[in-house]
Amino acid sequence: MTFARLLQQRLPDGSRRVLFAEAAAHVVSGVATTRELAALAIAEGVTLAEAARARRSDETVDLAAALADGTLLPAIDHDDNARLMLAGTGLTHLGSAAGRDAMHKAAAAGTQTDSMRLFLEGMDGGRPAAGAVGAQPEWFYKGDGQSLIAPGAPLTSPAFAQDGGEEPELAGIYLIGDDGTPFRLGIALANEFSDHVTERHNYLWLAHSKLRVAALGAELLLGEPPADIRGTSRIERDGETLWEKPFLTGEANMSHTLANLEHHHFKYAAFRRPGDIHVHFFGTATLSCADGVQTQAGDVFAIEAAPFTLPLRNPLALADAGATPVTVRTL
Repeated sequence: MTFARLLQQRLPDGSRRVLFAEAAAHVVSGVATTRELAALAIAEGVTLAEAARARRSDETVDLAAALADGTLLPAIDHDDNARLMLAGTGLTHLGSAAGRDAMHKAAAAGTQTDSMRLFLEGMDGGRPAAGAVGAQPEWFYKGDGQSLIAPGAPLTSPAFAQDGGEEPELAGIYLIGDDGTPFRLGIALANEFSDHVTERHNYLWLAHSKLRVAALGAELLLGEPPADIRGTSRIERDGETLWEKPFLTGEANMSHTLANLEHHHFKYAAFRRPGDIHVHFFGTATLSCADGVQTQAGDVFAIEAAPFTLPLRNPLALADAGATPVTVRTL
């Protein structure tokens, strides 16, 4: 089955365009960003795929070549970084509590951890009937548009970080309509990139561990996402595979429905400001840190999953180790 996809491309002269891909990728006429096209679709009362199809030109683009030459942008962005929020939910996937629970066992002195309790609450109440409100998931904030990284660009770990590790996930992409309604534009592959060593020290440091950049794949998969998505997460070092593992995502492999996760994010009125973009990471159950992998600068994170046709690859970089403490001045 072929899924419709939207991509954004920056040309050598600095201009931008939108691509609509089904069997082939065509340039979309009259718009420069996916956000602009989505606003038109809302105004016209049509789906995003219908809006793209109506504006599809005859000009085609080789997506593999565009990815290789670095011209593909993240699946969504905003020209005002403050109007784009990166956030997410954890302990949402079947089996996702195991690695987290192991990290917290020492601090919990053998008792059931808070993470495990939250996971079990999701197992019991994360899939409510339509129209009902289910269990509240773990929620975290990652940053605004400044923290959004394109395919191929480095994931830079700050100087104070203790680790830089991959998190292969799906991200839901949303635009808030003029009346405050959240519209899901589609889903994208993502590397939610976190500091698992900091989190392991104390689970109350989870908020600190999540304040990192995150990479978003180039393809926005349109329509209702598949319930069962299977992919591969890999770390490459010096051209060789250091670690590789399959990962499962999609609702069939989750303890929460997407609708429940979306409700608990957008129930806050501050997250329904018209014109804002939200990138929401849905969580994962597959982490190299759970297998004892210690990443280092130059490692390449590679994430692949059908029906996405392009991989998400990003090298790990480390910020200047000589960074000085921040000093606040009194006025």
